[in-house]
Amino acid sequence: MRIKIFQLFLAVLLIQAKASFALDSYRYMHVSLGTIWYIFIGLMIVILFPFVLMAYLAWYYSNKKSAEKREEGN
Repeated sequence: MRIKIFQLFLAVLLIQAKASFALDSYRYMHVSLGTIWYIFIGLMIVILFPFVLMAYLAWYYSNKKSAEKREEGN
């Protein structure tokens, strides 16, 4: 009985292995030169966003500190 269960498990495992190898193929995804640009632009936005946010926050807090100094001077 254990051998039959093991054989069934092995058969299911091998069937899944064939399906997973097919997912690595380009047959299921249309790739063109436009796709490369979409990936490049998406990664560029993800990488540059923290720098833009850092510059905005530095500008915002520098204006806030200068406004506080002006209020203390009056």
